[in-house]
Amino acid sequence: AAHGDEARFLAGGQSLVPAMNFRVAQPAVLVDLNRVTGLDGIVAGGDGSLRVGAMVRSARLERDATARATHPVLAEALAEVAHPQIRNRGTIGGNLSHADPASEMPAVMLALAARFVLRSARAVREVAAADFFVAPLTTALAPDEMLAEIVLPPLARRTGTAFLEVARRRGDYAMMGCAAVVTLDAAGRCSAARLAFCSAGPTPMLALRAADALVGGAVDEAAIAAAAATAKEEVDPMGSVQASPAYQRHLAGVLAARALRLAKARAA
Repeated sequence: AAHGDEARFLAGGQSLVPAMNFRVAQPAVLVDLNRVTGLDGIVAGGDGSLRVGAMVRSARLERDATARATHPVLAEALAEVAHPQIRNRGTIGGNLSHADPASEMPAVMLALAARFVLRSARAVREVAAADFFVAPLTTALAPDEMLAEIVLPPLARRTGTAFLEVARRRGDYAMMGCAAVVTLDAAGRCSAARLAFCSAGPTPMLALRAADALVGGAVDEAAIAAAAATAKEEVDPMGSVQASPAYQRHLAGVLAARALRLAKARAA
């Protein structure tokens, strides 16, 4: 509150310290969160919801039995994040606040319809994940706010999840990644679906039209192929030295189809 834009929070340092080394970030003040108590809890609600403190290390959340039981896609996606040394130190809150559009966890939070608890000396407020990521490396956080907690709503019965990505090497940023959530009704038809992508645009992206097209029908090969084709057109990849935008669109379609098949099988 005292330093505003001049200060940055230091959590695990796995994004901020490299940015400082390259002079991309040059804060005048660092506020170390590692000795602040109450920011590292993993608490399950009686309804299957999950509350994750911003200072929870990625490796801890990846291995947490409660998180695996309520939201198994977290462990699946976290296993793709960088390397064990990074996950041992890096925090969930730091990763999300860094808001790299190529990072896995922002896309997963979109797919799970997460809500973020933002705290300041003035107030506490909640922001939906869909409203939190506003531009590359830019979030809805005010200069005097910090991300304190992530709230994950419960998954409905007969819900399956999946996360898949393609990277040039294990631990590299994904050329494309896809998180899928599929809920089936008693008759086996799709009652709800969400598709989210990383490395698909300036922010993590929801393929709303592709997911909506699945609702109300059978999740068969024809429906999956149609949804994947729509998702391929919805993404807006920027390209990189590793993959052209056209190749990234191709990957989006392939990964969407595979993730939807896997999520449907797990839902059933």
